[in-house]
Amino acid sequence: MWDDRWHNGSAGGWLIMALMMVAFWGGLIWLVVSLLRHNTTIHHPPPPQPSARPSPEDILHERLARGEIDAEEYRQRLDALRTHRNP
Repeated sequence: MWDDRWHNGSAGGWLIMALMMVAFWGGLIWLVVSLLRHNTTIHHPPPPQPSARPSPEDILHERLARGEIDAEEYRQRLDALRTHRNP
């Protein structure tokens, strides 16, 4: 009636039970920690898409704003751009 496989005094049965208990609790702890890390991870937004290439007129506006060219040169270059664009 009584199954003595686990209670026969050998260390093998106790060792197997102890290892299974450690594996169970270790797996459970690992699962909880993994779920907590997944839920608290900061999700970064995707990097911004590169903007469209600036037009030649935009570049000219920027150069004037930075002081690289004066107003007279700006007008000359702008006229040249518009003349070559619309033949």
